[in-house]
Amino acid sequence: MLRHATKIVATIGPASSSPEILEAMIREGVSVVRLNFSHGVAQDHVERARLVREAAARVGREVAIMADLQGPKIRVGKFAEGRVQLEPGASFVLDASRTEAGDLLGVGLDYKELPRDVRPGDTLLLNDGLITLRVDRVQGEAVHTTVLLGGELSNNKGINKQGGGLSAAALTAKDMEDIRTAMSFQADYVAVSFPKSASDMEMARHLCHMAGAEHGHRPFLIAKIERAEAIPRLPEILQASDAIMVARGDLAVEVGNAAVPALQKHMIRLAREHDKVVITATQMMESMIVNPVPTRAEVSDVANAVLDGTDAVMLSAETAAGRFPVETVREMANICIAAEAHDKFELDADFTGKTFSRIDQSIAMAALFTAHHMNAKALVALTESGSTALWMSRYRVRSPIYAMTSRQTSQRRMALFRNVHALLTQTHTERETVLREVEAHLLHQGVVQQGDTYVLTCGEPMGTPGGTNMLQVCRVQ
Repeated sequence: MLRHATKIVATIGPASSSPEILEAMIREGVSVVRLNFSHGVAQDHVERARLVREAAARVGREVAIMADLQGPKIRVGKFAEGRVQLEPGASFVLDASRTEAGDLLGVGLDYKELPRDVRPGDTLLLNDGLITLRVDRVQGEAVHTTVLLGGELSNNKGINKQGGGLSAAALTAKDMEDIRTAMSFQADYVAVSFPKSASDMEMARHLCHMAGAEHGHRPFLIAKIERAEAIPRLPEILQASDAIMVARGDLAVEVGNAAVPALQKHMIRLAREHDKVVITATQMMESMIVNPVPTRAEVSDVANAVLDGTDAVMLSAETAAGRFPVETVREMANICIAAEAHDKFELDADFTGKTFSRIDQSIAMAALFTAHHMNAKALVALTESGSTALWMSRYRVRSPIYAMTSRQTSQRRMALFRNVHALLTQTHTERETVLREVEAHLLHQGVVQQGDTYVLTCGEPMGTPGGTNMLQVCRVQ
C-alpha cells in the first residue's frame, strides 16, 4: 500500500529504462509513468510501455501509463556552429524562408507561421525565457528583432510570445501518428500539449477513440495548461478533459514567472470543483538531476502543491535523464507524507451550498460525510468505472479510499486519483461474497482490525456502471 495520498508521476528515459530502476521507482512510490513523445521514435515508446507493465507486475501493483504528446514545434532552426552568443542591443532575424544554417545575424524557423503571428512591439522569449527579443518589423517571411536579454542560443530552442497569441494548432500530424502508437499499447492517459480551447481536446478525444477502437480502448485525456490563451478558457477546457496538468514551464514564459504560483492554486481548486484530476509539473525537484538531495525551495514547492490539493506531482528530467532517479522518487514521496500529515480536514465546510442531482454521486458524498464523522478506518467503493472513487477523492478526508473494480482499465486510471488505492477483484453478483473479499483484503493490508468500522458503497444489482445506490457502515467482526 502507498504511504502517501498524493500520487507521483515519473518520466522515463535513458536514466530509468532498465527493469531494475523501473521496479525500484515503482516500489518507492511511482503511480504513473510518463512517456515523453517529444523524444524517441514509436518503437522506443512501445518497448518502454512493455517494460513498465512487466515491472509493475513484478512489484504487484498496477501503474498508469501516460503518453505525453509533443504538440507543435515552435522552435528556431539549427546553427552552423550549433550555437551562437547573442549580445544585448544586437539585431537578429528569425527567417521562416531561410534554408542555410544560422549564425550571429539570424536563423531559420521550424515554426513557419511566426511572421504572421507577430507585429512590431511584440516580445519573443526564446529558450524558456532566457533570451528576450523585441520585434521591430516583419518583412515577408523575416521577423527582424533587437536582442533585449542576451545569452547562448543553440539548435531547436523553443519560442514563446509574451502574453500568448501563437496560432499553432495543438495537434500536429506527428501527434496523430503518436496517438495511434499510444493506443497500440493502450496508454491509460494521453496528455495534449498546448490546447487553447475545448475544441482542441474534443479533437484529441475523437482521434483517440478512432485509434483505440480496434483495441476496445478509450484513454482519459489530460489538457496541459501552458498557453496564456488557455487561462480564460479553463472551465470549458476542464469540461472537455478528464484531467489538467499545471505545466509551469511554457506557461511561465508566456504569463511571467510571478503569475504562476497564484494560477497554480487557482487551477488546482478549479479542477477539484469540476471533479477533474490535476497534476502539478515542471522543475519540482530540478536540482536532483545532478544532486542526491533536493533544495529547501524544492521541498517547499512540492509540499505546497500537496497542501493545495493536487492529485499528483510530476518528475520530468529528474527521472528521465538525472543521476538519481530512484532517490528523487523517494525524496518526493517523503515530502508528500510530511505535508499530508499537516493537511486540514474541513469536510463540513466543503459541503456547504453543494447540491448533488445524481444518485451515485449523492451516495459517494454521503459516504464521505459518514466516514468523516465516524472516524472510519477506510472508505470502500465497489466501482466499475471509477467515478465513485473520483468523486470521493475530490474532498480531503482522513480515511484512505479503496476502489474495488473488476476492470483493469479502471484500476489503472485510478492510479492518478489522490488518496485512492485501486484493487482488482473478481466480478461477483452476490454482495455478501464481495463483502467477505473486501474485508479480508483490508485485514491483510493492516488497514482495519477487529472492532474497526469502514464505510462501503456499491450498487444493486452489482456490476452495473453508474449504478452506485447503496451505502453500508461495516464493523469488522
